[in-house]
Amino acid sequence: MEILILAFFVLGYLVLAGADIGVGMALPYLGRSSAERREVIAAIAPFFLGNEVWLVAAAGVLAGLFPQSEGELLHGNYTVVVTLLVAWVVRDMGLWLRGRVPGARWRAFWDGAIVAGSWGLALSWGTLLSHVLLGIEGPAAALPALVLTALFGTHGLTFAALRLRGTLRERAAVLSGGAGEWRTYALTAAALVVVGVLAGLRLPLEPGTSGPLLVPVVLTLIPFLVASQAWVWWTFRHRVSGPSYL
Repeated sequence: MEILILAFFVLGYLVLAGADIGVGMALPYLGRSSAERREVIAAIAPFFLGNEVWLVAAAGVLAGLFPQSEGELLHGNYTVVVTLLVAWVVRDMGLWLRGRVPGARWRAFWDGAIVAGSWGLALSWGTLLSHVLLGIEGPAAALPALVLTALFGTHGLTFAALRLRGTLRERAAVLSGGAGEWRTYALTAAALVVVGVLAGLRLPLEPGTSGPLLVPVVLTLIPFLVASQAWVWWTFRHRVSGPSYL
């Protein structure tokens, strides 16, 4: 049961947050002007904070239910994990601060932070998953990491195609050809799930002794998380019609 709970949160994060990471990576391609970039950001604005909850929950489950595995994973990938956290902070700073002060230079700087942070997140996850999947370290890990980074970017484009309109949608739909957007999104999501499952099978997950106490608590909270996520998706199910609060 402990492993299924961890898989639920990790795979949920990869699919949901992988979309907003990919949109951030593709921001210069999708938005050619400041106004267009703000509309692209509006595609992920209602979702990115909720998506990050899945990562926080996954980290909590890993620390609480698999303390030994957490230590081994972090010890062998300390630099990657720190880079991931820094990229996460930089990306979120860009999202929150780009619209807080008027001025083209200010917005351009924080747009750059969004792109850099998103690429940092994707590359960090790609490196971490490559290390877990293949056991590769050093420069040799660059190629599989780049492949997984490209998967994040592709997933983001498919999500943007579902959320944007007009010219922005046409740019995002370069992979789906303007049709079959849900099918393309499902394919990229399935690819991320497969990567996550294969990585999980490679991890030596040894449950700790706190399972009998923590598992019922987590199982009680999961329906609330799923319900809130479903409510957000239903509320913002329509395509973006203009800029958001970001």
